[in-house]
Amino acid sequence: MDSDAAARESRGVTRRGILGTAGTGVVAGTLAAAGLAGLGATSAHADEPSRAGIPQGNRPGGGRVGYTMPTLAFGDAATQQLLGTAYESALTDLFGINTAYADPGTYDAAKLVTYPSGSFVRAGGGYPSPQRWTRDAAVNAWNAASLLGPVIGRNTLWAVIDRGDGGLIVQQDNQWWDQVIWVLGAWNHYLVTGDRDFLADAYTTSVNTLTARRAKNLNADFGLFQGPSFMNDGIAGYPAPPWSSGINSSFVLDYPHTDELMCLSTNCLYYGAYQAAGNMAQALGHQADAAAHRAAAKSVRDAVNTHLWREDAGLYGYFVHGQDTLAGRLDTSQEGAGLAFAVLLGVADADRARRVVAATHWEPHGIVNVWPHFERFSDDQPGRHNVSVWPMVHSMFGHAAAVAGRADLFARAVQELASLVRSSDNSFYELYNSQSGAVDGGWQTGGDGTESHFTSQPDQAWSATGYLRMILSGLFGVGFTEEGLRLSPTLPSGWGTVTLGGLAYRDATLDITLTGSGGRVRSCTVDGRRSAPVLPAAATGHHTVEIALGD
Repeated sequence: MDSDAAARESRGVTRRGILGTAGTGVVAGTLAAAGLAGLGATSAHADEPSRAGIPQGNRPGGGRVGYTMPTLAFGDAATQQLLGTAYESALTDLFGINTAYADPGTYDAAKLVTYPSGSFVRAGGGYPSPQRWTRDAAVNAWNAASLLGPVIGRNTLWAVIDRGDGGLIVQQDNQWWDQVIWVLGAWNHYLVTGDRDFLADAYTTSVNTLTARRAKNLNADFGLFQGPSFMNDGIAGYPAPPWSSGINSSFVLDYPHTDELMCLSTNCLYYGAYQAAGNMAQALGHQADAAAHRAAAKSVRDAVNTHLWREDAGLYGYFVHGQDTLAGRLDTSQEGAGLAFAVLLGVADADRARRVVAATHWEPHGIVNVWPHFERFSDDQPGRHNVSVWPMVHSMFGHAAAVAGRADLFARAVQELASLVRSSDNSFYELYNSQSGAVDGGWQTGGDGTESHFTSQPDQAWSATGYLRMILSGLFGVGFTEEGLRLSPTLPSGWGTVTLGGLAYRDATLDITLTGSGGRVRSCTVDGRRSAPVLPAAATGHHTVEIALGD
C-alpha cells in the first residue's frame, strides 16, 4: 500500500467507503468511518455542524442545504460495476477527502463564509495548503457542490473573494484570465438554491470583476479578451511561439506576448459571464444593467465566431495571436475546454455545436487538453497541457456531447473516464496519458529550461466533480431556471434502466428513473401523473419522476 492509500485507510476513507460496497448504489455503514457520522441512508444530512466539514442548519433562500449523496443504480450489471463504482468514488473524493475546513484567516477575506462549519471544497489531496484557487473553486461548485452540498458550494465560492476598497471582487491574482468563471458558478448556485442574499453579493462581485477585467484585458480591435487560455497556466499548453527555448520556467506569463493571446476558452467564459451577469441583474430588477451585460455578451460571441471559427473544419481554433508580427493569426489547434465551453455556453449555435462535437479529435483514452502534439512533444513524451487527458476537460466535453445530441459520444466520454478511474485504484487523478491510460503528469519546461516530467496529483476534486457533472447534468439532464428544476436526460443505448435516488433540490427530494435510450423525452410522469419533466422551485416533499426516452 502506498503512503497516500495508507493515509486514506487510517482515516477510514477508502475509494469505496462513502456509499459502501462498490456498484451497489446503496449507502452502507461506512459513513462514520469516513467522518460522516449522522448521515442517513439515501439523502443524507448531518444533524450537527462541525469543523470536520458537513454544514447543516443554514437555510438561505428557504431551501434544503445539507450534504446529500443521491444513489445511482443501473439496470445493466456491467454498467453498474463500471459507472456506479466511479460515481461512488467521485462522491468519496468530493465529500470524504476534499471537503475541508476553511481557515478564516486564509479563506474568508470577504467575511461571507458560513461558520460553523466553514466547510469548502479544496482543489485536491496532492497539493500543499493553502489552495485558494478561483478556477478550481468555481468549477467544483458549478459541477456538483452547489447541488449536492449547497452550503459547501457557497463557501467554496466565497473562499476566493476579496473585499477591497471598491467592494467585493474575485481575488486579483496573476491569473486574471480564469477569474470570470466564478460568475458562472455563482449564477448556477443561485439557480440551485434560490438564495437571494447570495445573489445580491454575487452580482456586486461579478460586476466589479468584469469591470476590472474589461478595463485591462479587452482588445478593442478584435473585441476579444486577452490572456492565456482557461486551463493552460503552464507553457506546455502552447506551441512555439509563444513558447521559446532558453526560458527557465513552466509558467505561461514568463514567455513573451502570452498576455496578448486571445483564446477560445477564455472568451467563451467571458460570453457566459456577461450572460450570467445579465441574468443576475434581471433577477434583481436592474433592467438597464441587464441589457448592457447582454449586449457585452453578444459582442464577445460575435467576435469569437468572427475570429476563431473555422468553417472548413467545423471547429473553432485555439487562439488568435496578439503581438505585432503575428497579430490576427489563428492557431488551429484543438482546445478541448474551449470547444466544450463553446457548446455548453451557447457561443456555438445548434448547427455549429453538432459540427464541433462530431469533428473533435479523440485520443485512445479521451478528449485531450490541446491537440495535436506541439513539435517539442510526442506520444513518448506528451506535453503536460498538450496531448494529455485532464478529466475535468474531458468531462466538460462529455457534457457538451450530450447537449449536442450525441448520446454515443457522451457514452464514450463517461465510460472512458470511469475506466481510467478503475485502472488507477478507483482514484481521480489530475491527468492521464492519452495513449496508455496511465496516471501521467506529462512533460513541461522546468526550472532548468529543459523539458521535465511532472507528477499527476491524486484526489483531484475537479476530476471527480467533472464525472459527477456528466452523471447529473449529462445523463439525467439536471438543469435549473428561476422557475425550478428541468430534466433533459441523455441515456445511451445498452445502459438499461437507471435511477438516481434521493436527489435533494431545495425543500424537495427526487427519485428519477430513466428508461429507453436517446435524448428525446417520449413521456414523463411525476408521482404517477403525466407531466413535463420539471419540478417547481417551491416544491416540497418527496417526488418520483419517471421518464421514457427515445431517439
